[in-house]
Amino acid sequence: MTLNCKGQLLDLSRPVVMGILNITPDSFFDGGKYPDEASILQQAENMLREGASILDIGGASSRPGAAEVSESEEMLRILPAIEAIQKNFPNAIVSVDTWRAKVANAAVQAGASIVNDISAGNLDPKMLKTVAELGVPYILMHMQGAPDTMQQKPHYEDVVTEVLDFFIQKIEVLRGLGVKDIILDPGFGFGKTVEHNYTLLKNLHVFQNVLDLPVLAGLSRKSMICKPLGIKPVEALNGTTALHMVALQQGACILRVHDVREAVEVIKLWQLL
Repeated sequence: MTLNCKGQLLDLSRPVVMGILNITPDSFFDGGKYPDEASILQQAENMLREGASILDIGGASSRPGAAEVSESEEMLRILPAIEAIQKNFPNAIVSVDTWRAKVANAAVQAGASIVNDISAGNLDPKMLKTVAELGVPYILMHMQGAPDTMQQKPHYEDVVTEVLDFFIQKIEVLRGLGVKDIILDPGFGFGKTVEHNYTLLKNLHVFQNVLDLPVLAGLSRKSMICKPLGIKPVEALNGTTALHMVALQQGACILRVHDVREAVEVIKLWQLL
C-alpha cells in the first residue's frame, strides 16, 4: 500500500505517524503555540526528527463552537507555513487540513501533497473535482453535520454501517472523477457521542477489510478520552497512547497525533506483537 504524494511514494505497508501542526489561535489542544515562522519550523523539525512521515498543516479550528475563519485568513495562516517547511525540509510530505477547494489548490501549489478534508466535500461542492485535478491523495473523513452543530445530539441507528455506507458512496464519486489514492477517516469526535466513537474504534477493521483502503485514526487527546476519565486534553497523552494501540490492532495505517515520539513508540511495540 503506497500513496503517490506528487511523485514521492509513501509506504503504508507498516503504520506511519501524521504530526498535527495547527497554525491557529483556538484549536482545542495546541491553539496559539506556533504563532510565527520560527516556532512553526522548530515544531516541524521536532516532529520529523521524532519520526513523523506526514506533517498536517491546518489554519482553521474544527472544534465544536470554533469561530469560522475566512478563506483569505486561512490562506494567510497556512501558505507561508507550507512554503517555509518545503524550503527548509524539502523531503517532508505535507498535508493540508482544509475543507475549502481554493485553499486546497493554493496549498498544493505551495508544496502540500495531500488534502485532508473533514467534510468529505460536503462543505464545498468544488472540493472533490479540485482534488481530482490536483492528482494528490485525499483523506476522506466522515462528519455528521457541521463543526458548529455536530455535537448537538448526534444520532445513528448503526454508526458502523452508516459510516461504511457513507464511504462507499463517496468513494464511487471519487473514483468516477479519477482520484486514485483515498484514505478513510471515520471522524472520531465529529458528530459522534463517546459511545459512537468507541463502537467505531472497536470495529475499525471493517472499513479496511470491506473497502481495501488505508484507514487513518485521529484519536489524539480527544473528548472520547477526556470525558470518561474526567480530564483535560493536556492530561490525555496516556489515554491517547492506549487507544493508539487498539487502533493499530484494528488495522489503522496512519495515526494522526499531537505527540509524535510516543505514537512512533506505540507502532514499534505493536510491530513486536
